[in-house]
Amino acid sequence: MLVRIYTDGSARGNPDGPGGYGCILHYTDSRGNLHEREYSAGYRKTTNNRMELMAAIVGLEALTKPCEVELYSDSQYLVNAFNLGWIDGWVKKGWKRSKNEPVKNTDLWKRLLKAKEPHRVKFIWVKGHDGHEMNERCDALATGAADGTELLEDTINE
Repeated sequence: MLVRIYTDGSARGNPDGPGGYGCILHYTDSRGNLHEREYSAGYRKTTNNRMELMAAIVGLEALTKPCEVELYSDSQYLVNAFNLGWIDGWVKKGWKRSKNEPVKNTDLWKRLLKAKEPHRVKFIWVKGHDGHEMNERCDALATGAADGTELLEDTINE
């Protein structure tokens, strides 16, 4: 079964403030019916890159059986990490991508690797804000979650 996962993250331009992720799963069942599931949540103390990772993780963790997956993201950081093989160094050695990239992101990368393990995942980059219609919907979900009043604390490796 082919599942398409569209993702987006929103940090609202404030690395120390609220951020959110949005994710939409598209799949067709054995009868040919198209299904759609949406996930969205807001987190405190986070960055946009972390939200992109969370969106991908939540989408993959929602799958109950091994699938062929196309994961769409407007984050070149996320897509290139897999397509160019950057992730191995980051996870194995705890490297930072830049001086502004928290080391604790390594924990999210490990969680994403575990989430994608049973699936065949292809990471596809789409241009944000003038790209894929579904990615635009994810952006709206992520922004709404970032602006929400019921935000979760980001406690990963604090």
